[in-house]
Amino acid sequence: MRAADIMTPRVVTISTEASIAEAIRLMLQNRISGLPVVDAAGNLAGIVTEGDFLRRAEDNTQKRRAHWLEFILGPGRLATDYVRTHGRQVGEVMSRTPVTADENTPVEKIVGLMESKRVKRIPIVRGNKVVGIVSRANLLHVLGHLAATAKPTSQGDSDIRAKIVAELDKQPWAPIAGINIIVQNGEVELKGAIFDERQRQALKVAVENVPGVKAVRDHMIWIEPISGTTLEPPAETPPAAVAR
Repeated sequence: MRAADIMTPRVVTISTEASIAEAIRLMLQNRISGLPVVDAAGNLAGIVTEGDFLRRAEDNTQKRRAHWLEFILGPGRLATDYVRTHGRQVGEVMSRTPVTADENTPVEKIVGLMESKRVKRIPIVRGNKVVGIVSRANLLHVLGHLAATAKPTSQGDSDIRAKIVAELDKQPWAPIAGINIIVQNGEVELKGAIFDERQRQALKVAVENVPGVKAVRDHMIWIEPISGTTLEPPAETPPAAVAR
């Protein structure tokens, strides 16, 4: 799946010469938290987001630094900060090096860019022109569609168990040697010992994601590794059905 398959093609943009008030109005009207910024020729020049308006002179929220820190930062950095907190045009406060992708960029690469660059949206460009935008909302829509349409394949109990074991073998956190996995009619029973309570939920999630699993029963005890104190598994309840 590529960026072109999930992007929003009709992008709300704003000019570098537009006012801060105009940018805020567009964000509120369209219920979005960021705008690609274009120059007079329609080329992408930057991006402006809610974060660029967090500290402004109008509401007296600009940063105030100690004199010794101002000395270390130097006049250049202080001048840049002043423009961002007092600038009246979008071009003065925008981020000038937006993270972009083209229409053929794989979705997994876009997710990686969002994570590594800590951004919530990525303009999709053709040359220097904005032709779409991919936001976290676009990714959630795709995930929701895939989750709704995915159908578990018919698996025998032995195949299900083999897949569970193969998945846990790949996970460095999984106490595979201390867990007994029993599969009957698609229902999985987990017995054995864990040494960190957080492993309990991770084991359940790993099992639930194996095709063919209908429900999971937790009969694992927790052993405190220092004292050796043991706690019994949660009270027996009807097995949790696996959502597909």
